[in-house]
Amino acid sequence: MKTIDELLADGVEGKRVFVRADLNVPLADGTITDDGRIRAVLPTITKLAEAGAKVIVASHLGRPKGAPDPVFSLLPAAERLGELLGKPVAFAQDTVGPAAHEAVDGLEPGQVAVIENLRFNAGETSKDDTERGEFADKLAALADVYVGDGFGAVHRKHASVYDLPARLPHYAGYLIATEVGVLKKLTEDVKRPYVVALGGAKVSDKLAVIDQLLGKADRLLIGGGMAYTFLKAQGHEVGISLLQEDQVPIVQEYMKRAEKNGVELVLPVDVLISTEFPDLKTKAPAHPTTVAADAIPADQEGLDIGPETRKLYASKLTDAGTVFWNGPMGVFEHPDYAEGTKAVAQALLDSPAFTVVGGGDSAAAVRTLGFDENAFGHISTGGGASLEYLEGKTLPGLAALEN
Repeated sequence: MKTIDELLADGVEGKRVFVRADLNVPLADGTITDDGRIRAVLPTITKLAEAGAKVIVASHLGRPKGAPDPVFSLLPAAERLGELLGKPVAFAQDTVGPAAHEAVDGLEPGQVAVIENLRFNAGETSKDDTERGEFADKLAALADVYVGDGFGAVHRKHASVYDLPARLPHYAGYLIATEVGVLKKLTEDVKRPYVVALGGAKVSDKLAVIDQLLGKADRLLIGGGMAYTFLKAQGHEVGISLLQEDQVPIVQEYMKRAEKNGVELVLPVDVLISTEFPDLKTKAPAHPTTVAADAIPADQEGLDIGPETRKLYASKLTDAGTVFWNGPMGVFEHPDYAEGTKAVAQALLDSPAFTVVGGGDSAAAVRTLGFDENAFGHISTGGGASLEYLEGKTLPGLAALEN
């Protein structure tokens, strides 16, 4: 795929450059709680602006239903982008309507505008090629050049990700180029031992990547809510813990394959439990207790890996050559259940391995828990996109840039 450096070499002075970013940041009462995705696209936007481009930044945020919804407005992200750039950023209150055209027409070379949430238009996410194409045509009218830099969205066949690049000269931004380079290190000529730590809520979200990793990884560490489906597959009581009962037979088959393939599958040996889910707003003390992973009472819920599991998982990372981590080990948003995720993050920092934090909640956890994100080999901005790449799927947004 062509890169932004090739675009800059040709010159962008006065050109309208459409940057498909990923500004899908978490919000709490309209306030951004983690601006990592905005900061990730700064190098591309800054370089284009410094070269005299008229930069049009577009993104989705959340899952509005194809119509304007103030809850999902990109205005907070636009304001934060302006703060990070150190200069005003224009904001258009629509995507392809009069406000968007007015904002773009008002740009001088080196200035930046953000248009409203792309998903406020049904054409962005439509499964109908014609409807998506019509929206892409309207977006294309705003710009002369397309730069794809929203890695967190490249696994979606959406108008701004897949259809728009076909309508304009297109290039990959710095973030996408970096993400793809890192993921190649996880799939081609991997330095071993290759250890993968998977957490998060649902095992069904990770089955496809586990399927691929059973033939590639040397060791799998399982935590988070998904661990309880594995423990159930071993025949253990998991109480009222998060469980996907329908996935138990698949997990049992994967456990057999892991043993057959010589892949070390490591599960929790102890867990933190409680009779109720913690209050994530007040952070009121939860007073959990610790039990062996095979001794969860029927009325209790597992909410984090225990101290012995933390030591075990850390020991399994010390000799790694490559580590990929996707998904927290517990309910890290509450201090009483954050130690498991902290332990894995710290083990990655202590390991000499090339370490990749696979986006989504894992990336948020690293920042929320106070770790220096620059100390890791790479922190991805796209959890779902990273997983689908590792699954071997063709990602529409990358295919469009390569075409």
